[in-house]
Amino acid sequence: MTGTAVAGRPGTGPAALIAAGRRSYSFEFFPAGTERGERTLWSAIRRVEGLGPSFVSVTYGAGGSSRDRTVALTHRIAEETTLRPVAHLTAVGHSRAELRRIIGQYAAAGIHDLLALRGDPQGDPQGPWRPHPEGVAHAADLVRLIRECGEFSVGVAAFPERHPRSADWDSDIRHFVAKCRAGADYAITQMFFRAEDYFRLLDRLSAAGCDTPVIPEIMPAVRFAQVARFARLSNAAFPDDLARRLEAAGEDPAEGHRVGVAHATELAQRLLDAGAPGLHYITLNDARAVADIHADLRLPGEEQA
Repeated sequence: MTGTAVAGRPGTGPAALIAAGRRSYSFEFFPAGTERGERTLWSAIRRVEGLGPSFVSVTYGAGGSSRDRTVALTHRIAEETTLRPVAHLTAVGHSRAELRRIIGQYAAAGIHDLLALRGDPQGDPQGPWRPHPEGVAHAADLVRLIRECGEFSVGVAAFPERHPRSADWDSDIRHFVAKCRAGADYAITQMFFRAEDYFRLLDRLSAAGCDTPVIPEIMPAVRFAQVARFARLSNAAFPDDLARRLEAAGEDPAEGHRVGVAHATELAQRLLDAGAPGLHYITLNDARAVADIHADLRLPGEEQA
C-alpha cells in the first residue's frame, strides 16, 4: 500500500484537521547522508508510522544544502508508506523559477503539503541574510509563490522566543502576520523548553488579531552538549534545571534519555492542557525518545491520523 493518495489531498492538511476539532501529532526527520544513517532513518520512519501521526515533515538543511535529498526522501515516504509527508521549502539560494520547479516536482508526486521557510544563509547559518537576486526576500513572499503554483496546504515557522534576527517583538509579530495574510494555513514553532514562552507568543498573536493555529515543537533534550548547541543556534533558552540534570547524566545515555523524556512529556502535557492544537516532535532520525514521550502522554480517544 502506498501513501500517495494520502499525501495528495489538498484541503485536508494540518489546519483542516485542527479546524475539525482534532489535534495534530507529527514528527520531523532530515535526509540521511550515509548508508548507516539511511538505515537508522527508515527504522525511525517505520516506528513512527505505527503511531498513526497526522503527518511527518522532512527538513531542507541549512542554506538549502539537502534540497535534492529532501525532495527524494519526501517522494519515497509518499510512495512507500502510509504517512502524509510535509516538505520543507526554503528560499535560500533559489530563484523563483527554481522554486516553482521544486514545487512542481512535489505536486507531480502527489505532495500538496509544504512548510515555507526563508531559511538560514548558506555557509554560515548565523551570517548576514542575502536573498537570491532572482528569488524572494521573505517567507511571506514564498507563501505567495506557493499559492500561485496550485492547491497546497502551507505551513510557516513561529518563534516563541522571537526570531533571532528580529529587532523587537513588534517587528517579529508583523512578519508572522504577513505570512498568514499571504496564505499560511498554520504554523509550527521553533524548539523551546518553557511553556510560558509559547503562551506569551499566543497572547501577542491574539492581540494582533491573528488566530492562525500554532503547533508547538517538542525537542527531547537527552544529551547536554547537543541541546546546548541547538539552543545556541536557535536562540532558545536552555533552562538551568534541565541543563544541570543533563550535565549530571554525563555519558550515561539511559539517564539522559530519562531526563529528556520526562522534561518533554511534562512540557507537552502543559501545552495540551492549555489547548495547544497538537504537537510536532523533533526526532533527529531516532524515534525512541519521541515515541516514549507520546506514549507517556496517554492520550485516550485521540484520533491522530
